[in-house]
Amino acid sequence: MARLPVATDNPFVDPIPSLEEARDVPFAIDSTLPVGRNASLTLGTDALIVLGTTNTRAIPFYNILWVELVDFDLTIQYASPFSKTGVRAATLKYPLETPTEELVNKWIRKLLDRAYGQSQRKKRAKVLVNPKSGKGSAEKWYYRDVEPLLTAARCTIDMVKTKYRGEAIEIAQKLDIEAFDMIAACSGDGLPHEVFNGLGKRLDAKKALSKVAVVNIPCGSGNAMSCNLNGTDSASLATLAIIKGIPTPLDLISITQGETRTLSFLSQAVGIVAEADLATEHIRWLGSARFTYGFLVRLFRRQVYPCDIAVKVAIEDKPAIREHYRKELSNHEPASERRGYRSLLDDDASASSGSEDGLPPLRYGTVHDKLPEGWELIPYEKLGNFYCGNMAYMAPEANFFSSALPNDGNMDLICINGDVSRITAVQMMLSVETNKLFDNPLVWYRKILGYRIIPKNQADGYISIDGERVPFEPFQAEVHKGLGFAICKLESGGVFFLLSD
Repeated sequence: MARLPVATDNPFVDPIPSLEEARDVPFAIDSTLPVGRNASLTLGTDALIVLGTTNTRAIPFYNILWVELVDFDLTIQYASPFSKTGVRAATLKYPLETPTEELVNKWIRKLLDRAYGQSQRKKRAKVLVNPKSGKGSAEKWYYRDVEPLLTAARCTIDMVKTKYRGEAIEIAQKLDIEAFDMIAACSGDGLPHEVFNGLGKRLDAKKALSKVAVVNIPCGSGNAMSCNLNGTDSASLATLAIIKGIPTPLDLISITQGETRTLSFLSQAVGIVAEADLATEHIRWLGSARFTYGFLVRLFRRQVYPCDIAVKVAIEDKPAIREHYRKELSNHEPASERRGYRSLLDDDASASSGSEDGLPPLRYGTVHDKLPEGWELIPYEKLGNFYCGNMAYMAPEANFFSSALPNDGNMDLICINGDVSRITAVQMMLSVETNKLFDNPLVWYRKILGYRIIPKNQADGYISIDGERVPFEPFQAEVHKGLGFAICKLESGGVFFLLSD
């Protein structure tokens, strides 16, 4: 008769002396696996406990990439931290002398269940690497920090190095969406912008956008998508977050300008933020510091950007926005329920509306149409910054839109006058890093469904859509709830990372 394990609250205690004695104790073998005379592997509360003759360590389940038994060898592959901002693929290997295959495989299944939870295993990835991103380091980072982790996690990889601007649009437009679970852009935010628009150009745009997740592995000077959805701008930590992440619908925004309809996933800017980004392309070698330089130069000039603006407001005042954000924190609907507006709008143009083919219809028309009913065009002669966001962080320490949510069906709009004092402007810039911009009384902050903006009194200037420059012409925007598809780190709880209440 098998000897029962001694009850204990200590996760480092191996309650089973051998596999032979564990045959009649199925609940025990589910937790502890002897792998030698003086070694064992135990499934703790949130980590794999590795007990050896010389040391004992814990590997978080989150870091476990794969485990398998092949020819009596047990192999565990995991992400091993080498610094606060990086992990690398590592391997543990144990020869099992007298394994009971059924019991070992049962233990393996339980470990993988804990390691992946709701996340899909063995994701199929179309990887796009922009060799020019990250001061030219993106390709090196991919081979060093990204590919080994994907391989260890048994992901299927089809990697392409992009050669020219717009190639990712073509790739996404022609992609076999049944062959891949995600498109991973090793770049800044430029490639994800191209991928969303490539998917949006397809005849089956709505199906493609809701089926293939678009993810960002940060390798550029602007890595906002990764900061928001992966919680990091580290390429290796982002890769781990994507391996273990869960699917989440993502609001996308239609921009009409001229005869063109473009999809935006991140932000649109007119004014100081647009210029600080686009007018500093010539000093891209500075990395993210070029944004700060460009901002300060224009701030001290006290530049204004006159324009006419009309807005369809969803939530008017800041207390109501806070309440909306708090309600979404407690919203635990599954991803499948986060597409479409339900009863919010009668004139729905979300991911759940229209036909199965192409993009959803534009409920507010285009920039060339008559101003929608209820919209009023208001002149802003001293506008300093028009900034509309779909995500919270525009850079690692730049939480401009602290109440932004991945799929609440709203855009977050900030307007600031350009004639504020220089001291006040500097204080505003610093408040972004301390998550206090939202509370500033000089910041006009609204949740909106659409807008039209018409620049004036300027022959030329800068308009930024997801960090990409577009013509200096009037444009109109409206949001589509849950039209896009991404992968979000599990612990984010359906909201963006590191947000202030």
